[in-house]
Amino acid sequence: MVELTSKEKKFLEFLKEQNAYKEALTTLQWDSHTQIPRGGVDQRSEVVGILSGKLQQAETSDRMKEFIDEMKMTSENELIRKAAEECERVYDKSRNVPNAEYQNYVTLCSKAESVWEEAREKDDFSLFEPYLKEIIGYNQEFAELWGYEGDRYNALLDNNETGVTVEMLDKVFPELRKSLTSLIEQVQASPVKADVSLLQTPFPIESQKVLSEELLKMIGYRFEDGRLDTSAHPYSFAINPNDVRLSTKYDENDFRTSVFSSVHEGGHALYEQNIGRHLMGTPLSAASSMGMHESQSLYWEMFVTADRGFWETNYDWFRSFAPEHFKSVSLDDFYLALHEVKASLIRIEADPLTYSMHIMLRYELEKALLNGDVKAAELPHIWNELMQKYLGVMPGSDRDGVLQDIHWSSGDFGYFPSYTLGYLYAAQLHNTMKKEVPFEKCLQTNDFASIRGWFTEHIHRHGKTKQPLELLKEVSSEELNPAYLVQYLTEKYGTIYKF
Repeated sequence: MVELTSKEKKFLEFLKEQNAYKEALTTLQWDSHTQIPRGGVDQRSEVVGILSGKLQQAETSDRMKEFIDEMKMTSENELIRKAAEECERVYDKSRNVPNAEYQNYVTLCSKAESVWEEAREKDDFSLFEPYLKEIIGYNQEFAELWGYEGDRYNALLDNNETGVTVEMLDKVFPELRKSLTSLIEQVQASPVKADVSLLQTPFPIESQKVLSEELLKMIGYRFEDGRLDTSAHPYSFAINPNDVRLSTKYDENDFRTSVFSSVHEGGHALYEQNIGRHLMGTPLSAASSMGMHESQSLYWEMFVTADRGFWETNYDWFRSFAPEHFKSVSLDDFYLALHEVKASLIRIEADPLTYSMHIMLRYELEKALLNGDVKAAELPHIWNELMQKYLGVMPGSDRDGVLQDIHWSSGDFGYFPSYTLGYLYAAQLHNTMKKEVPFEKCLQTNDFASIRGWFTEHIHRHGKTKQPLELLKEVSSEELNPAYLVQYLTEKYGTIYKF
């Protein structure tokens, strides 16, 4: 290894200072989501805003610009150069946003998260609407300051999924929707019918907690480097690879809510826990993109723990945690019930065939909001209209409609497409992985280390050193190809529903 120069060492020390702010902010975010008293929200929001403002000042400082220029020009260390390039990407966008304005925006979002939670509890969108209106206005303004080509929404996409554009999504999503609609119609026409009531029985929350923790240990989540908490919306909080915390939510009458959301968040955590330690303290110690992040959470949730092979191996083990009721439920009936295909109101409870419809709905709304075609006050009505259009169901409340996701209160516009992109990435990566790892045998023997090891080698360890589409092509030898997800779902549901 080449000895670092004095200037390179100073650059890394400068990055570590910024990383300290990031770790503090993530820790505060975890606390705000899991245990802060409501009375502490306003002061906490001010603190989060101040720290975020300090971080932005460092990221856009003259000193940072000097480091970027020098490291790109003189450094022979690949890690240093890539870190400088990532810093430059942030610098070029963030320097155009006034620091005081950015600080006010972060403070607003921190407060809005708590208001969203209250509005959801009270089923009252009007409480949240003025905050959302402000958040949308900031994002419209920031998009102009950041700059973009084509649709304004591209500025927000770039924050989450570098290389992906509205033009790409507007081509991929309609074709995927057409394929999914066809599959849903075939399932509905099948004489095979799932009885989901078999799963909806009282299941003590304490038992669900133990089951969730054991499942996380099974797939390789390291509790010595993390923890599992409870929140209004399931979340993962990566403070650093040695401190990755999860939260889930519980429904005493439907264990699926907690168990599969825990596995989903566990997939996020496996990514974060296995990022190369040599990247720590730099902006490269992060996922390639939010879509690649979602590929990992969706993979463990939908491709592993929802696989028939997983349950053939672990159904008796599951029943050791479950109520007596499940002892009379056969594996066949249990597995079929897990794979009921039915339009639902709640995204995180949607089945794999209807899941992406929820994402496409949110994508359409976000584009309209950012481009000024829809106002915040109109959202509940338009949300319900699109639910009817995309899924054929109508929410009976704001809680089950426009207020179900925390993302907009956090300012996470441009994030939702990452869920379906992650699903597409996961299927394409799964197709490649199965050629190199005996997937079915791994499920038969609970050998999740081999699966996890493959993803660590090809995805996790690289952190943010590669862009998502670059990484996907490098691993699978193809550009993004939605056909793999359609093929996977067709084979799986064709087998289950006999078509």
